[in-house]
Amino acid sequence: MSKAQKNYGGLDLFRLAAALLVVAIHTSPLTSVNGEADFFFTRVLARIAVPFFLMVTGHFMLAELSPGGTAFFPDRRSFLTPRLKKYLLRLSLLYGASILLYLPVGIYAGHYRELTSGGLLRMLLFDGTFYHLWYFPACILGVLLVSLLARYLTLWNITVISAVLYVIGLFGDSYFGLAEKVPVLNGMYAALFQISSYTRNGVFLAPLFLVLGVWAGQSPAGRVLFRNTDPSPSADADASAPKTMPVYILGLILSFCAMTAEAFILHRFHLQRHDSMYVFLIPVMFFLYRCLLAAPVPSKKILRTASTWIYVLHPAFIVVIRGAAKLLHLTGLLVDNSLLHYLAVCLLSLCAGFVMTWLTGLISPHLHKNAADTPCREGTGRAWIELDSAALEHNLRFLQSCLPENCRLMPAVKANAYGHGAEQIAGELNRLGIQDFCVACVSEGINLRKAGIKGQILILGCTHPDQFSLLGRYHLTQTVVDMEYARRLQQYGRRLHVHIAVDTGMHRLGIRCEDVEQIAAVYRMKNLTVDGIFTHLAASDSDTEEDRAFTESQILAFYQVADALEAKGCPCVGLHLLSSYGILNYPKAAADYVRPGIALYGVLSRPDELPPNSLLPVLSLKARVASVRTLHPGESAGYGMAFIAYRKTRIAVLSVGYADGLPRELSSGRGHVLIHGKKAPVIGRICMDQTLVDVSEIPEVSGQDTAVLIGCSGPERITAQELAEQCGTITNEILSRLGSRLPRIPKEAP
Repeated sequence: MSKAQKNYGGLDLFRLAAALLVVAIHTSPLTSVNGEADFFFTRVLARIAVPFFLMVTGHFMLAELSPGGTAFFPDRRSFLTPRLKKYLLRLSLLYGASILLYLPVGIYAGHYRELTSGGLLRMLLFDGTFYHLWYFPACILGVLLVSLLARYLTLWNITVISAVLYVIGLFGDSYFGLAEKVPVLNGMYAALFQISSYTRNGVFLAPLFLVLGVWAGQSPAGRVLFRNTDPSPSADADASAPKTMPVYILGLILSFCAMTAEAFILHRFHLQRHDSMYVFLIPVMFFLYRCLLAAPVPSKKILRTASTWIYVLHPAFIVVIRGAAKLLHLTGLLVDNSLLHYLAVCLLSLCAGFVMTWLTGLISPHLHKNAADTPCREGTGRAWIELDSAALEHNLRFLQSCLPENCRLMPAVKANAYGHGAEQIAGELNRLGIQDFCVACVSEGINLRKAGIKGQILILGCTHPDQFSLLGRYHLTQTVVDMEYARRLQQYGRRLHVHIAVDTGMHRLGIRCEDVEQIAAVYRMKNLTVDGIFTHLAASDSDTEEDRAFTESQILAFYQVADALEAKGCPCVGLHLLSSYGILNYPKAAADYVRPGIALYGVLSRPDELPPNSLLPVLSLKARVASVRTLHPGESAGYGMAFIAYRKTRIAVLSVGYADGLPRELSSGRGHVLIHGKKAPVIGRICMDQTLVDVSEIPEVSGQDTAVLIGCSGPERITAQELAEQCGTITNEILSRLGSRLPRIPKEAP
């Protein structure tokens, strides 16, 4: 498995098992067999279900929390990202729908007969309006609480606070028999139980397991340091799973045995007010989660959705089976026999869960298709950029194949991801497992954080001292551009994460490689945490003998700096020096990271530089034909009458211009576009918002047709490299100048 890929099939399978364990809690399947066995099954084993669900939420929704960093969504106007807001809205809607579903049953059972306004609020916020629905407000409150704390505190601090809350909840749950013997504590819990019937809620139970999900979801493996020698493949975090699996299994077995003993001792001495919270439940969940992550099982989205439906619907089937058994005079078989009762509820819940998953799968695409906020696609809009996610993944895999096994990609998504759309590209890379990015400035990093991008974000340029507070607030890593700048960062007075730039010959940014003592001095600055050092190669794109010698001297100088720092006791982790051309031409020089830029997007500076079947263009630029008209001989078109028809000429007006990033150098026949798989030359001067092309040889062109400016149309192709060559510039400039008003949309599958 590629290291950018992560399979969560173990989690998906256990979601289903956890949902069935919840069914067991509410049916007590072994009651008619043995009371102690049922206690073990429902009050010990099944108690791992809800914490597991909370850990999954923490792992995937709060993953931006890291041990040394603060808030992941620290916008002063909101402590929630759009992604997290969307998740909480979806969860709230599911909670609301579940309330409505079980409202008739609750009314019939008399649950709301003496309900006061305070009681209603307690139900909605803590207890749930039906016995299994408490999980939804607990998860919502827990996520809100952890997110709020993450605005100000590190993950370590949040963990401590969550653990304290858990201990408070513990003495109101399984250890209540001890707390009630202390008058002060007894009075405190008596008041607490006026607000919430139990301490297994979103304040005391949920935060710790949400945070534990963040910890358990992080890689256990360290980063391996490379030197400029032949690197041999080495296992990365995911590949290390077979080695660490026995440790996780042993930890799980020992901690679960301890939890079982804890539960039976508390049960024996009647100390439990409830039985959802145990001390040893914490290590049990951590080791269980790590085991599930290490399991080499393919992900199954259907199991995720089905488990949710099982959780929501199973009480309805308890009611249905009890009613049907009474009607059919089968109560002794389907109700009194607790094991058969449990199996029947599981069977119906499983069937309903998968049926509902199938139905929602049919409905969902139509909902998205008709959504008001759906971005314009081909067939709408004046001009747009299409992004090919399959090409992006292909390029990612190709670049990884060029590198040592434990070298990580830190893609450059600066300049709006070279015109591709930073939020879209970084989001897709996050999905593919990439957790490190680099940008040019602090505003680019903030935009990624606000879009919910996870992982390390390195700012390659200089951040003004007035903006230093943004580095910590948005968990951004700053480059030390020289020694004076390091002192300014140190004088800020708060801990910041940095990478040190080393000048090995480009003479742009960085501390000179000869000044090793200055670099070591940065390590000793108490307010700076050095997470990496790097340099930039000035001529890695050239294959001349002189340039190759210069590049190799830069590589040697960089690793000599690293060796000298190690000798001084400065740990050199997070080394990186290769960008796109370095990866292709000097892959053996790769260290902990590489910084692919233009190559990741499937292009290089010249078409002849691309190895066959290596990189695929990610971006296509298209525009709408706004109008088609005919010019008679002698008539002119466009500004300055730059085009004059010498014969009857049919022209098309395209809704794209230099304000969208189309270079004016392509005016007057220097460039062309593709329509219906045929070339149409540009005529006259390219305008700010429109471009004129000659379609005399393409009679089928009509208004609202699509013109391709970069990309394929039929057998023809226009590449960004070709445009760059026509304009006398490089591909990077052509792409990074593409305008922000062009919507970036995913390419539809053929």
